[in-house]
Amino acid sequence: MFWLKIGLALVILFALISLVKFSLRKIFKIEKEKREWFSYNHINKTHKKVDWFLRISTAVVLIVILYLVIFKEYSIAFYLVPVILLSVADYSVRAFFEWKYSDNPKQSILTIGEMVITITVIAVTIQFDLLNLGY
Repeated sequence: MFWLKIGLALVILFALISLVKFSLRKIFKIEKEKREWFSYNHINKTHKKVDWFLRISTAVVLIVILYLVIFKEYSIAFYLVPVILLSVADYSVRAFFEWKYSDNPKQSILTIGEMVITITVIAVTIQFDLLNLGY
């Protein structure tokens, strides 16, 4: 049942992000860019370096916190809060480079919208214990 709840939450999150992006595209007249699935879509070399530094840092931090949650029996909320902060950092870096260096700076509006939806869903999940994690 746990995995069903997570799967349902991810489907709802994906649908909500798609709806918000569609609405923002219509409101701000943002043209759709062709992006490949599962690619990094870096704007320039500086963005690539900053993004990889952030990804490696995120991996290290999340592994350390996962160790604390599993073996030292910290609350799962102790893991989810850094996920929120690291997600904000990732989306902010991407939005900054899209705004500053991209051919279409309005794309940063979509990135910020996606960040707000993602963080809101994670925060609501934590606040109302929607996955019944019991912390």
